[in-house]
Amino acid sequence: MNTLRFLTALALAGLLHLAPACAGTRIAPDHAHLQYTGRIDTADPRAPVLSWPGTAVAGNFSGSSLAIVLDDQHGKNFYNVFLDGDARRPIILQLDKGKKSYLVANGLATGRHSFLITKRTEGEEGATVFLGLELDDKAGLLPPSPRPTRRIEFFGDSITSGMGNEAPADGEDHHGKDKNNYRSYAAIAARQLGAEAHFTSQGGIGIMISWFPFTMPDFYDQLSAVGDNDSRWDFSRWTPDVVVVNLMQNDSWLIGRDHKLQPEPNEAQRIAAYQAFVERVRSLYPKAYIVCALGSMDATRAGSPWPGYVETAVGKLRAKGDRRIDTLFFPFTGYGKHPRVAQHQANADRLSAFVRQKMGW
Repeated sequence: MNTLRFLTALALAGLLHLAPACAGTRIAPDHAHLQYTGRIDTADPRAPVLSWPGTAVAGNFSGSSLAIVLDDQHGKNFYNVFLDGDARRPIILQLDKGKKSYLVANGLATGRHSFLITKRTEGEEGATVFLGLELDDKAGLLPPSPRPTRRIEFFGDSITSGMGNEAPADGEDHHGKDKNNYRSYAAIAARQLGAEAHFTSQGGIGIMISWFPFTMPDFYDQLSAVGDNDSRWDFSRWTPDVVVVNLMQNDSWLIGRDHKLQPEPNEAQRIAAYQAFVERVRSLYPKAYIVCALGSMDATRAGSPWPGYVETAVGKLRAKGDRRIDTLFFPFTGYGKHPRVAQHQANADRLSAFVRQKMGW
């Protein structure tokens, strides 16, 4: 999306959520026709909580209008709303703190319509409670579309989340408005593969050290993505066919460049830490095909030792009998900031081709 279109959509969304609600039919969050995707806290089925990037709510409906009721923790989250499968023109919602009704469609043609709501931002921006929908009087939800039968999960950092992917090429890339998980390499590849995806990712996270006091081995099993917490995801609820691990970029900066972890781990310890995390993933998903990826930021630059650590760890796992595991590296292009959408697209093409070859998809 170009900057003008983003700002136009953002302004429209800001105006729409201030419009008076005219819907006559309220749809509760536990309606059987709503389709949820991702690690969503449904302990209270009438107030499900979205925190991970890419978590989504979808459905089909009748009527000419659609409003979404959301209660945001901090007023820092951004969401996409796609209507009738139009992926090129999302309505972008910048949420306010607290409970609001966001009118996202009005004056639609009579007949069947669809919506997809996706979280652009991460747990860093906080959680959002989905409180249902408001439709026209006498309108309602229709049966949902079939779910994809393929499943893929990503364990990653800011690259997987989509940090800064919609920022200007020469601009800052740490602002929430410029994150869009939907256009990350991970989400693009999942759509190319026709797979439902979970994105277990957080900008700044590493395996041995992060830019904050917890690492992916502390974080990977949480139900909530908001910081380091005691919530626990039930891995039996959803099992992927393919797992992509794209981690160690932050380790490469904080250890290899800045020497922030003391005593500093040697090469054998770096390899062992990566291997231990992948072994945790394998214990959860014994039948999944695991892709140990890295890139496309400077951890894969020419001469970097970090791809070698990944390759060595994977070699050790193969030697222990794991045959459903491989490596894939996204080349560093020399661009020093977070990847923009064009780079994500190239990485997605590379990943989806690799997975098709390995899985026969």
